[in-house]
Amino acid sequence: MGLSQELYKKAKKLIPGGTQLLSKRPEMFLPDFWPAYYNKAEGCEVWDLDGNRYTDMSYMGVGACILGYADKDVDSAVKTAIDKGSMCTLNCPEEVELAELLCKIHPWADMVRYARTGGEAMAIAVRIARAKTAKDLILFCGYHGWHDWYLSANLADDKTLDGHLLPGLEPKGIPRALKATTIPFKYNDTDEFLKLINKYKASISAVVMEPVRNFHPEKEFLETIRKITKKLKIVLIFDEVTSGFRMNVGGAHLNFGINPDIAVFAKGISNGYPMAAIIGKSEVMESAQETFISSTYWTERIGPSAALATIKKMKEKDASTHLINIGKKVQEGWKDIAIKYNLKLKISGIYPLGHFSFNYKNSLALKTLFTQLMLERDFLATNAFYASYAHKEKQVGKYLEAVDECSDFISKAIKENKVGKYLKGPVCHSGFRRLT
Repeated sequence: MGLSQELYKKAKKLIPGGTQLLSKRPEMFLPDFWPAYYNKAEGCEVWDLDGNRYTDMSYMGVGACILGYADKDVDSAVKTAIDKGSMCTLNCPEEVELAELLCKIHPWADMVRYARTGGEAMAIAVRIARAKTAKDLILFCGYHGWHDWYLSANLADDKTLDGHLLPGLEPKGIPRALKATTIPFKYNDTDEFLKLINKYKASISAVVMEPVRNFHPEKEFLETIRKITKKLKIVLIFDEVTSGFRMNVGGAHLNFGINPDIAVFAKGISNGYPMAAIIGKSEVMESAQETFISSTYWTERIGPSAALATIKKMKEKDASTHLINIGKKVQEGWKDIAIKYNLKLKISGIYPLGHFSFNYKNSLALKTLFTQLMLERDFLATNAFYASYAHKEKQVGKYLEAVDECSDFISKAIKENKVGKYLKGPVCHSGFRRLT
């Protein structure tokens, strides 16, 4: 056991759940062996508390570091903001500059509000929609955070959200009065969406969804949703917290030519510094003044300064094209290696946000073994790859060489039926599970 694992043992006694973010729990990767804490992160490299150096070919700060860790240009802008005072009784001018920039990038939008995290920004968007329509019901698909409005979907059936990214989310602590105020539909299932519209149209406040994530929208899916919501005066909210600024400099919805009433951005716009933006049409956004939405730290200077520097660099370097190209090389590499070793892999996701899964009954054990073998080769790796501007062809080449070696080993372990034998610790978790 290294220092990171020892510290995590202590953390589980002091912090409920061990970490602040479920996606960073070591149990989600390699129980007992995943280096839970970092000492330094730069580019796409990470040093743990024992000084071990890894190349991060996994989540890159769970998608937050789109340019790479400790980007010098963004950090320089943040240091300037700190030197000038990050908080004041007065407002920082950067928030107006950023609002102008976001509306310029998205000409359909007129107004902007800010938060500092994706989950709270989505809660703000839903509040604004309900204030605008004076209705309660939300239709949604996908994952949209931890707040009551979203988790209330599991009050009717605690497995309702299982198909929307994270299985096992229990609605304990959510008021029972919120039951049946949020109803899910499947992405690309136009028929299911239309059935829900016909059943609930008089009560629907908003439709909340990601314009793209694991799969591209099928023909007429987004078009139908936009047409219906506009006709019935339902607020259409695009959650671009994960997808935004990866396929272009702006929301992924711009690629599809479908404009929502509200779009929400967070982790993709500020390279690891807390920042979120809710942009929208003025006739909807003005409703924010008819409900109370306010918080002290939404006015600090660092977030807007980081966002401005991040967006500027993304434009200058055409970073989104780089993310697409790098992600494509990785996904094509997975496909070629799977064919080479006759491995049954299911590959999904837009190129900058690729995922694969082992199509076997013991898929979690195989995922754990893959992570273990890659860690032995100095890679932070799992069954996902979030591209950053810091990832270059050199790192991708070395990564795919390691994936090839590990796949050879895994294919033999499958044939020998000895996958469990090679695991050094427990099998990883697949979703939310209480730690004991």
